[in-house]
Amino acid sequence: MSPSITSKLPSIGPTIFTVMSSLAVEYKAINLGQGFPDYPISEELISLVSQHLKAGHNQYVHMNGLPSLRNVIAEKVFGLYQQQINADKEITVTPGGTYAIYTALTTVLQAGDEVIIFEPAYDSYIPNVKINGAVPVLIPLTYPDYKIDWDEVRKKISSKTKMIMLNSPHNPTGAVLSKEDIKQLQSIVAGTNIFILSDEVYEHLIFDDMQHESMLRYPDLLERSFVCFSFGKVYHCTGWKLGYCIAPAALTNEFRKVHQFNCFSCNSPMQFALADFLKHKESYIMLGKFLQNKRDYFMKLMTQTKFTPLPSHGSYFQLYSYKGMSNESEKDIAIRLTKDFGVATIPTSAFYKNGKDDKVLRFCFAKKESTLEEAVNRLMRI
Repeated sequence: MSPSITSKLPSIGPTIFTVMSSLAVEYKAINLGQGFPDYPISEELISLVSQHLKAGHNQYVHMNGLPSLRNVIAEKVFGLYQQQINADKEITVTPGGTYAIYTALTTVLQAGDEVIIFEPAYDSYIPNVKINGAVPVLIPLTYPDYKIDWDEVRKKISSKTKMIMLNSPHNPTGAVLSKEDIKQLQSIVAGTNIFILSDEVYEHLIFDDMQHESMLRYPDLLERSFVCFSFGKVYHCTGWKLGYCIAPAALTNEFRKVHQFNCFSCNSPMQFALADFLKHKESYIMLGKFLQNKRDYFMKLMTQTKFTPLPSHGSYFQLYSYKGMSNESEKDIAIRLTKDFGVATIPTSAFYKNGKDDKVLRFCFAKKESTLEEAVNRLMRI
């Protein structure tokens, strides 16, 4: 008799990204669903990787990440946020931002702990909490601007609250935290044992002259925070799966206990290349303007369709409403658009545990202009 498995995630199937991307391939659709660019990464960065490959930088680097890379990350943080970070004790290089999030949760959570999560939420958050035996406490963001209702947060805080998860700029909505949000957060966590997990993988993809309100700006928040980042989102190399986590020394020490027995060491030649390339500050400082131009161009194109835009102030994404066009569920219309019109999107309902359906789809505009033009040409036929 073969052994059987009692699933730790019995209600979880393939992610919506896997489903929609597979459909896009099957129907030869333009994929505006999954968040990855279709334009090339920097030739200089590619050259640096090649140089380090040929230089023999192909063996394990330090478990915590290449020291020179951690040093330049610390310099970057000080330049952006005027926060002094200890590169040796407070920065850990990880195989992507999602890994950093999972590891931070695993570091902190015990069975029965509660974690406040705002919905719509990136799809890994709830499973990551559940697999650690903890309980997701779900709070909806206010539609259609997707702001946090801090009074509701106060109501949901309990003696079991172990962590609040934040994501700004936000996936899937493009919403960003404000200074008022920070003040509210500070008042809620002050004097508590509540940790913060801040998903800031889109830190540079912020638009409309808005400021990224990183936890790194605020010492009272940073002292209880794991702050997670992604090189893939900054340098258009999502397939590299490299990121990092910044946390105070005591928290990082525990984070690394989990990390060392899971990944241990990340891709070496690419860490060497990033340590060199990260010194070019303009490569990330100009990123917001670059992506805002794409957002604005896509919005202009989409005025020719029946879709209605919702505000996006950051990330790769913009939500569009199809109310008045169809009464179909978000999932059904997303599948129909892929099969019948050749454009893949993501139903926003996939980011809610209960499948909340506001007749809204997520579009990724981090694409070549020609890709966006062809996608909109197809959407105009609806």
